[in-house]
Amino acid sequence: MADLAFRSAKHLAAQIRKRKLGCVELLDHYIARIERLDPSLNAVVVRDFEAARRRAKALDRMKAPVGPLHGVPMTVKESFDVAGLPTTWGVPALHRIPTLDALAVERLRHAGAVVLGKTNVPPMLEDWQASNPIHGTTSNPWDLARSPGGSSGGSAAALAAGLTGLELGSDIGGSIRQPAHACGVFGHKPSHALVPLYGHAPVADGQGQVDIACIGPMARSAADLALALEILAGPDALDSITAAPLPKGPKSPKGLRVAIWAEDEATRTDPEITRAVLAAGAALAKAGAVVSTTARPAIDQRQAFRTYLRLLGAVTLSRLPPEAEARMAAHVAGLKPEDQGADAELLRAFGMSHGDWLTLNDQRTRMRRLWGAFFREWDVLICPAFAVPAQKHMPGLEPWEKFAEIDGVREPWDELLFWPGVIGAMLLPATAAPIGRSAAGLPIGCQIVGPMHADRRTIAVAGMLEDLLGGFRAPKGWE
Repeated sequence: MADLAFRSAKHLAAQIRKRKLGCVELLDHYIARIERLDPSLNAVVVRDFEAARRRAKALDRMKAPVGPLHGVPMTVKESFDVAGLPTTWGVPALHRIPTLDALAVERLRHAGAVVLGKTNVPPMLEDWQASNPIHGTTSNPWDLARSPGGSSGGSAAALAAGLTGLELGSDIGGSIRQPAHACGVFGHKPSHALVPLYGHAPVADGQGQVDIACIGPMARSAADLALALEILAGPDALDSITAAPLPKGPKSPKGLRVAIWAEDEATRTDPEITRAVLAAGAALAKAGAVVSTTARPAIDQRQAFRTYLRLLGAVTLSRLPPEAEARMAAHVAGLKPEDQGADAELLRAFGMSHGDWLTLNDQRTRMRRLWGAFFREWDVLICPAFAVPAQKHMPGLEPWEKFAEIDGVREPWDELLFWPGVIGAMLLPATAAPIGRSAAGLPIGCQIVGPMHADRRTIAVAGMLEDLLGGFRAPKGWE
């Protein structure tokens, strides 16, 4: 049964469908693991075990499956509304009890999933750690002295430790891709607006798309990402948008056109991650793919990064509480013109006019067209999901005080937004997949990027790397 906890959601659903496993039996197995193992991890911070048991019992009584996830226990990121459970985004003042599920949660339940709880986040989802004053700090099952990443850090940790069958995360600055990389699991940031955000907001009745922000699945296999995305994708019924069918993904690496972007002079990247991305490209080439390590979109990546930082700041700094706005204004006024670092670029977005935002969006649109031209020649681009492996906990530090050490150089925390940001700003689909281990035994992941609405393609390539390189492996001590 311990091994069962690490099996894919597809496998678990198949076992239930064949009556080889009961819904309550599987749920109780995950609950027992949470109660035994989570005290040292602190990933599943909001629990709804009794309601989950009632749901599992009802599913066991049904003569036919209600959907492809019939009976599969899962958790969701704390920031999603789940009826009757608190939503806080890690901020005590935002505590509320929603009466409705987020639309994505509702769709997963309709597919048969059993939601047993919610996983930890940083305040306002604005860190690559999972620690907040309400629920405390989540650790990485690969090394409890390290963070699982963020902001979907609790999600990734729970998957890696075998505490859940599937997860639902969100991403605006790598919040699915970075923790998937840090914990050795899979995650998919969908094409922008492919999955509606309704019910994923820091305030009640939050709705509508937010620039750059996406929600998407996290799992222990690429096949689970594909399954979950089929359930999650599609417009809100209240929208006038008509769903466009997603093109099918490739079935084989043979003839696949793959660009490998393992490092860039615009940012520092840990050499171990660069080598792992190059090795992933070599594995695909050996399997028959056409691989280039020099093909790139015709874009100034430094400019792309600055554009992303301003667009990100326009989103995140627009939702400050009133008492913080005056402090932020004073801080921005004190910035020196020569300060062009990531922190300064983010802060300069505070109070941005709509006209300034439109100018930035025009810049982005021109770059998106260049990306579109690039993807007429290449099927996917593979690059780092993040610049460094899982980092040690950094309690009590403000974001601008945090750093990562790369080749002996202290890199400011927000400079690490480069790899997630230059992809996220372009609104493209990106699938995070595990591709190796560092010398210290920590997971290393990549992100597989494709053109708009090529989500099935990027997930399919993640599956190819899974077959070639081994995919998810349980961390020692959690089996």
